[in-house]
Amino acid sequence: MPHLNSPSHDVITLGGGCFWCLEAVFSHLRGVESCVSGYMGGTVDGPDYEAVCAGTTGHAEVVQLKFNPTLVDLRTLLDIFFTIHDPTTLNRQGNDVGTQYRSAIFWHHDAQHNIIQHYLSELIERRDFADPIVTEITPAVTFWPAERYHQHYFAQHPEQPYCQYVVASKVRKAVQHFPDLFS
Repeated sequence: MPHLNSPSHDVITLGGGCFWCLEAVFSHLRGVESCVSGYMGGTVDGPDYEAVCAGTTGHAEVVQLKFNPTLVDLRTLLDIFFTIHDPTTLNRQGNDVGTQYRSAIFWHHDAQHNIIQHYLSELIERRDFADPIVTEITPAVTFWPAERYHQHYFAQHPEQPYCQYVVASKVRKAVQHFPDLFS
């Protein structure tokens, strides 16, 4: 089995609101081998959904992507990430409010950090967003997978109102902007 972060596999962890939204988009992206919803960036070992939502752990809702960089590179993942969420709102995405919904990129090695910093500089220089970008850029720490019922939530519950209105719109936006990348 190839080592994570090898030339044929890499890992990045992204937080941009509810992990159901991110997972629904990235799990169908060509080159993404796995997409796991979970928690990162907090101070408590073994956080659970209730504690994270209560804001007592400091964790963000995230997805951890294992991807093949020969099929989809980090810049492309960042393009999609910055298209489907608002990186200018501190601790919120739409009606989802709290530190667990912060915009965050948790990098796993120095090369990623350099790419991310360069990418953000380009976004700022081009003035892609009217308001300042508040995305947290930090080294990855322990990733805690979310409870089983959160994994593939959109695929299992497409009729749920949040999925119909919030998650589905992010999936449509991603497919519309990047049609060649989705299977």
